[in-house]
Formats: sequence, structure tokens, C-alpha cells
Amino acid sequence: QLVESGGGLVQPGGSLRVSCAASGIIFSMYKVGWYRQAPGKERELVATITKYGSTNYADSVKGRFTISRDNTKSTVYLQMNSLKPEDTAVYSCNAVNWIAGEAYEYWGQGIQVTVSS
Repeated sequence: QLVESGGGLVQPGGSLRVSCAASGIIFSMYKVGWYRQAPGKERELVATITKYGSTNYADSVKGRFTISRDNTKSTVYLQMNSLKPEDTAVYSCNAVNWIAGEAYEYWGQGIQVTVSS
């Protein structure tokens, strides 16, 4: 129900935008976000955006990455600028909503982003 696209290889200092298209859910009601996992490391939060548009970023990406959403397209974006080799990871999108105290959570399959010269 979540499908990422736009990953690939980019040189240090370059930019890349990844997208995540949702289906089968009322996207506008979900908090959505991006997480990443580098080889040998645990998955970490990159950025989230609530249904109200409030954003949150990991300290390591503040000022370089921007998360946004288009509810008309049921899509969340992550614009990544000034990329560094340490940004290399599998990036996955996440959508979560709470209904009557129960969490409904979905994950994408992940997409590779490699920053290398």
C-alpha cells in the first residue's frame, strides 16, 4: 500500500527526491514519514509530517532535507539536498494513524539511496 520511488546513486553534495505513493488508506488522516537503515545500523527516523502539516526532522538532516505531502495525490516526498556519503541507506516510508486507541501502521518496501563519487 506504500510504494517508494526516486532512489538511486548521487554524488556528494548532490540532490535527490524520493516519493512514496499510498493506496488503500485515507492518506490525509495519516501521519507519514521517512526512515532509513544503513548497513550494520539500526533503522532511524529521518523526518515525519502530521496530517496537520507539522514536521519533525532528525538532527543529522535538519537544514538539508525537506518532507512534504500532497494529499490529493496520496503521496509524501523527501527532498534531499547537500547529500553526504553517510546518508547512504535504504529509505522506507511509513504511515500511521490511531483509531479508537489502536494503531494502524504501514511500511513501504524501501528504496536504496547511495551517495558516492
